[in-house]
Amino acid sequence: MPGRVKSARPATIRHPRAVAAASIKKKDIVHLTTTLAPWSSHDTQLILSCVLGLALIIVFISVLKLAPFLSILVGTFAAGFSAGLPLEAVASAFSKGAGALLGDVGIIIALGAMLGALMAESGAADRLVSTILKHSTPRTLPWMMALVAIIVGLPLFFEVGLVMMVPIIFVMARRSQQPILRIAIPALAGMTTLHALLPPHPGPLIAVSALHADLGLTLGLGLIVAIPAVILAGPVYGIWLSKRMHVVEPEEMGNLFTAHQNTGEPPSFAISLITILLPVVLMLGRTVAKLLLHPETFLFNALNFLGEPLVALGLTVLFAVVALGWSRGMARDRVSGILRKSLPPIAALLLIGAGGGLKQALVVAGISTTIGKIAIGAHMPLILLAWLIAVALRQATGSATVATTTTAGIVAPVVAGLSTTHNSLLALAIGAGSVFFCHVNDAGFWMVREYFGLQLKQTVMVWSVLQTIASVVGLVLTFALWTMLT
Repeated sequence: MPGRVKSARPATIRHPRAVAAASIKKKDIVHLTTTLAPWSSHDTQLILSCVLGLALIIVFISVLKLAPFLSILVGTFAAGFSAGLPLEAVASAFSKGAGALLGDVGIIIALGAMLGALMAESGAADRLVSTILKHSTPRTLPWMMALVAIIVGLPLFFEVGLVMMVPIIFVMARRSQQPILRIAIPALAGMTTLHALLPPHPGPLIAVSALHADLGLTLGLGLIVAIPAVILAGPVYGIWLSKRMHVVEPEEMGNLFTAHQNTGEPPSFAISLITILLPVVLMLGRTVAKLLLHPETFLFNALNFLGEPLVALGLTVLFAVVALGWSRGMARDRVSGILRKSLPPIAALLLIGAGGGLKQALVVAGISTTIGKIAIGAHMPLILLAWLIAVALRQATGSATVATTTTAGIVAPVVAGLSTTHNSLLALAIGAGSVFFCHVNDAGFWMVREYFGLQLKQTVMVWSVLQTIASVVGLVLTFALWTMLT
């Protein structure tokens, strides 16, 4: 039975062998069981180099007021060179990492800006907000936003969910006359917590596979863990912070998500809802296909193609052009103008690729192997150790997926004696650790900063602390469930 416990107490790593993965791809798990060499001076040098690079980035941004992209570029070269990498290798790693991140996220941000502008200009966003406001009060609105974010974010990558929710957040804050953080933080918490803990997001799926956990059981336990984490990191923290940190709507983003001409009667609630949920349905269909359908069938290939994030969001923009624009009598020139004008305000967001460059340089330098060595000598409950490894990898690489997949590989050799339930809890603990205090090497950090016009310190308070709350709550609840089931 999946719920039967086979171990008498939380496991402790004593095995002399572990999996070390210096390079992890998003869709691959590297099962490489090997004997790690003893701790060396290079490992110490690598840790110090990582600290140096991050410190320089923070000083350049907060003290010297240098642009984030240039600050991260300088910090990456400082970290890579001091770790012993040739300068040309640092440059190559930075270009590869930045290009990969921009390829994944940059086009999604651009399409999201187009969709948001169309929804705002046509009145669709206002229609959705009006309906939500009718069924909520100022006191319950943050809780309603968390619920909406959970529904929208369940099948979506965080970046896709964020670009879908941003226009709703701006219009909601403006219409309800509430602080924007009181609306934004619950939405951010709902999306990022689900991204870290629940399948079908890539990190949890890979952890489930690597640890031989049960997918359905992990999903069920994940909901038990995720809901309290969303509540504390979202509405509770958002209400508290919004009273202590005043943030005004950034002018460029505010203008982007504001209707500038009277378009008459706004679209119906049904059309507005279909528009916002279309990518959700398409991406959910892709997940269902991968779980239930046989590969290489027509239906599988169709759902797999339509659910690709880029395709799903692109089709949604085309649908919005027709349903929110042309079919309602909006001139084609005006629709074209809305799409063009949506891009300049998000130009700075397209430089978030620098975070991917820093991550790739540290991965090439071997930071994952160094952290794996630290794990070998640790003697502590396995669930706590797995969480700490994921925390360390996330701090070093800036990628939740890299942190999750690498940590799952490190602990996989020692979970053979655990029950399916404990394997599911271990996967959840790793996911929780992968979002602890995300900072300047995280693409989400810069997206939140630019969308909401925050300073560096404010971004830390909004984004890094929010994710830390979700991470710690996730650890506490998974550890409590682990103890209860032993």
